Amino acid sequence: MSAAPESALPRIRRRPAATVSSLPDGLHPVVRRVYAARGVHSARDCDYALQRLLPPDGLKGLDTAADVIAKAIADGRRICIAGDYDCDGATSTALLVRGLRALGSVEVDHVIPDRFTMGYGLSESLVDAARTRGAEVLITVDSGIANVSGVAYARAHGLQVVITDHHLPGEVLPEADAIVNPNQPGDHFASKAMAGVGVAFYLLAALRARIGRDRLAIADLLDLVALGTVADVVPLDHNNRVLVAQGLARIRAGRACAGIRALLEVAGREEATVDAATLGFVVGPRLNAAGRLENMGQGVECLLSDDVGSARTLAATLDQLNRARRDIETDMVEGADAARLVPDAVGLCLYDSSWHEGVVGLVASRTKQQAHRPVIAFAPSNDAGWVKGSARSIPGLHIRDAIAAVDRTQPGLIDRFGGHAMAAGLSLREAALPAFAEAFDAACRTLLSDADLQASIDSDGALAPSELTLDTARALETAGPWGQGFPEPVFDGTFRVTDARIVGERHARYTLTRLENTQLRLTAIDFGGAERMAAPGQNVETAYQLGVNRWRGDEQVQLILRHLAVR
Repeated sequence: MSAAPESALPRIRRRPAATVSSLPDGLHPVVRRVYAARGVHSARDCDYALQRLLPPDGLKGLDTAADVIAKAIADGRRICIAGDYDCDGATSTALLVRGLRALGSVEVDHVIPDRFTMGYGLSESLVDAARTRGAEVLITVDSGIANVSGVAYARAHGLQVVITDHHLPGEVLPEADAIVNPNQPGDHFASKAMAGVGVAFYLLAALRARIGRDRLAIADLLDLVALGTVADVVPLDHNNRVLVAQGLARIRAGRACAGIRALLEVAGREEATVDAATLGFVVGPRLNAAGRLENMGQGVECLLSDDVGSARTLAATLDQLNRARRDIETDMVEGADAARLVPDAVGLCLYDSSWHEGVVGLVASRTKQQAHRPVIAFAPSNDAGWVKGSARSIPGLHIRDAIAAVDRTQPGLIDRFGGHAMAAGLSLREAALPAFAEAFDAACRTLLSDADLQASIDSDGALAPSELTLDTARALETAGPWGQGFPEPVFDGTFRVTDARIVGERHARYTLTRLENTQLRLTAIDFGGAERMAAPGQNVETAYQLGVNRWRGDEQVQLILRHLAVR
């Protein structure tokens, strides 16, 4: 394989032009082009009204799960939500606790696994934690589909178990009382992309239909659904876009729960201008910091709090944890090159015995972006002699399948693994790391082509001078939500630099002009671009997003650079 070097600049690849006449006439022309390029073919495809949610038909196990929980509520049984230590798990937990209480459950509690002592999913130790709280019915969120032994342990101790999950199942399913997972065998629900919080939302809707619609305004919980969906980076198919758009509308209207409002406040963000990127890059990381460094219980309590003062206190703690997480991440990323286990690998494995287990996923993501290679970053586990890894992939490689290929060819090398196409987790003995790194690189070389290893930026083409306006930027902003699988529009163009300066130590701010129209002056920002800053008088090839820069009530159009190369 003559793979492209890691340092090669990405190539700009324009999306094929597409014209769809059945889109609404009132759409901005640029939005029409962008929608068409993303397969939005009709007015229904860009209608994000709540009524456009898919009906629950075909969601296997939903009716059984709702019957089990409805009876438990009617009988006054103690229900415990078994959560997870990421943002999807935290929002799912808060959603069900809030929803079940509103539906009349007076005995609802929750337990969150400790990343460092319990690990992921429904372990025996997490079951024991639920039992000490008097649990009689256990509902998993964002986990459970892979926990065959944990479910068996819970049922052997007299608990009913309902699994709600969205992860890919293994060959053997747990013997739970009910399983709700759109990715389980035999499920015919039209959307396979829901996050765990989306699955929990559908379960709550089914319960509401059985117990009484007047007891729960379920739409009021969509702020939690939007946050968990965006933070889990699941593909934003139409059903997920409806969930996210509706949740964003409630947040912008000041109707979010106290915890989300406090997290926005501590980050200095206005509720009225929140978009999907705000949830993914501002709110989500602050919640996730609790699960990465300490325990996600603090994040769940923030989302469950109805007291503004308490929510602010918890949000401040989460903000401090996030600052600490950034410092740890920076140190780890700086040592990533020295941590490579196989030189010149296509599939990169990184390990440093000083690394923090809760932050390796972020290191894998950052290294993947820099090198355009699939990456697994490992850190020591709490169990002596063991390591835990977090994997991130590039387009063209299903990372869970790549790890499964290693497991097939070298059985016993991996202890446990699971995940999605773009992210996965695994554990193995530290002594097995060299052999695993070689095997993973070999699997990646087999599964990836040279074209897959060439970084590229998909562009929606060039914008005419008449389109480089605040009106266009506002139209694109409101046309979302944008995210995984429905990417925010990116445009390309060559400009001349007339002014360049460093701002905030790490960023570069430019004044640019079009080569053919020097009268049109545009402001551009290159976040983290101080080291690659171009000089006045140079021509630069760019890929950019068209954004709205808001400052003290003023709004101006701004180019947010995603790629810059001197030409």
